[in-house]
Amino acid sequence: MAASGTEGYGETADILVERYESLTFAQVQRHVLHLFPETASRVIDIGAGSGRDAAGFCALGHSVTAVEPTPEMRAHGRRMHGHLPIRWIDDSLPDLERVLALGERWDVVMLTAVWMHLDPGQREQAMACIARLLQPDGLLALSLRHGAVPAGRRMFEVSAAETRALAARHRLFTVHDSEGPSLQAQDVSWSRLAFRSQR
Repeated sequence: MAASGTEGYGETADILVERYESLTFAQVQRHVLHLFPETASRVIDIGAGSGRDAAGFCALGHSVTAVEPTPEMRAHGRRMHGHLPIRWIDDSLPDLERVLALGERWDVVMLTAVWMHLDPGQREQAMACIARLLQPDGLLALSLRHGAVPAGRRMFEVSAAETRALAARHRLFTVHDSEGPSLQAQDVSWSRLAFRSQR
């Protein structure tokens, strides 16, 4: 059974990967680039898709783990970015059982275009899980999609305010909050949020 929230991705992976890879890491993460560590750090990209952002972090000298539950997406990622030392893991929110079993912590946790696939109960569970993955003073960066839901997908409208409040309950404090239009789709906008762990 497919992981919750991945509906529609395997069937359209070829098209989606072409769209994802048409934008650069710097374009997609432009709002929060200044928050990323300048020295070699440990990064985990949850819902890594085609591996575009994982590859971007590798190019900056970071040690990267890419978590992607859709087999077709992982296959594309390994094909396109297999020359890079990215560790790929088949796992998914909200519980991340395989990731938690590693007993590791990361300096940066990325959730790009992932959070809106989780329902309210799953978001509660997922935030608790993510808080456990962060090093003290670690960075969580995520984006929220706002707009019509594409056919065959499972998405929920979730606000930046709700996400900030949920993060704060897990001692993750807001260091960035902005909103802007999509670079690829009309009538779609994105909230960009970043948090620091105070554990």
